[in-house]
Amino acid sequence: MAGPEDASTSTATFQSLGLIEPLLQSLEKAGYKKPTDIQTEALPHALAGRDIIGVASTGSGKTAAFALPILQKLWEEPKGLFACVLAPTRELAYQISEQFEALGAAMGVRCAVIIGGVDTPTQAIALAKRPHIIVATPGRLVDHLENTKGFNLRGLKFLADRLLDVDDFGLSINKILKLIPKERTTYLFSATMSSKVEGLKRASLSNPVRVQVSSKYQTVSTLLQYHLLMPIKDKEAYLVYLANTLAQNSMIVFTRTVKDAEKLAEILRALGFPAVPLYGTLSQTQRLGALNKFKSGARRILVATDIASWYITSTVWAGPRAGKAITLVTQYDVELVQRIEAVVGKQMELWLSDPEEVALLKERVSEASRVSVQALREKEVKGGKKRRREEGGGRDVLDRDDDVVEAGMPRRWAKKRG
Repeated sequence: MAGPEDASTSTATFQSLGLIEPLLQSLEKAGYKKPTDIQTEALPHALAGRDIIGVASTGSGKTAAFALPILQKLWEEPKGLFACVLAPTRELAYQISEQFEALGAAMGVRCAVIIGGVDTPTQAIALAKRPHIIVATPGRLVDHLENTKGFNLRGLKFLADRLLDVDDFGLSINKILKLIPKERTTYLFSATMSSKVEGLKRASLSNPVRVQVSSKYQTVSTLLQYHLLMPIKDKEAYLVYLANTLAQNSMIVFTRTVKDAEKLAEILRALGFPAVPLYGTLSQTQRLGALNKFKSGARRILVATDIASWYITSTVWAGPRAGKAITLVTQYDVELVQRIEAVVGKQMELWLSDPEEVALLKERVSEASRVSVQALREKEVKGGKKRRREEGGGRDVLDRDDDVVEAGMPRRWAKKRG
């Protein structure tokens, strides 16, 4: 979520945009100083009752851009089951709910998070209490709409959709659209303007306003970008060197695979760094636990797979704040980095390193690497078969473990596991 340190090119204030006093109080308490660009562009249209297609980069404040007008209308017309927000992952659903509760604190807003991985009867009880806002992953919402006695969204006033950057939810969205009123206000928000946005525009919006404040390829202006050159055989040693150099800072390390994330986290922990891994095949409890440890400062280094990175940017990186991004470049990556620089129109500066310090680290890092590989092998032998059964064969997925099944995909895999 975009927060108090976010930059905006506009001179507008939340008050000048027409927000009511209870929301202004909550914004001030939460530390919001001024609206971001997407909020400045979207709020006037949203407050006027228009459907919105909003396109802005990750961390630009898209959630508040649709949460604020929903909460303002809720203040005018208080009722249960007022709005529904669809999110692609459980983590993002929790994040959106937290932001609604923070922005609606002065109004006493009540939210319910409806996601896979939580027992259905507990959620049915929460829905029976008619919360103002439902934040849901689509598969579990469809399951409740079809099977929970007495629950429906026939009186829904707002639908907000954050699924546009993710594939495979088309079936669920189509079912949901058939079960909610056509007379409603709809907000679609995405990081890019894709053909999927245009398709949903035709299917579910009425004379929408398109608000776009990002290009297809965009980097956060306050993020300083560097590259660090190294031979591929010394990549782990250079990472540890960086962890030493930036010891007072929080770090997110992105890797290509689950095994890389597990191994690097083990190496860093063996060398005394407070690191925690995050990847799609962890359980929901483990994923939230890893995020919470990092956000609270209990773990300073988060090692995550690339596939997990898009929801980390929403959940951990709270807005486009100043920071450093350092890309580790081996002799095999130079051409790729040059292509990326050409696309984004920005050249990465060289991060200076001390080869002598790196050389001194090599032996310790090599030993930590050997120990971590052995530990991971023992762990795989001990619990690998059970883990693969529970997590869908070890696939690196995000929120598909039961939401896809609940969305109408074949259930034969679940039967086999049962």
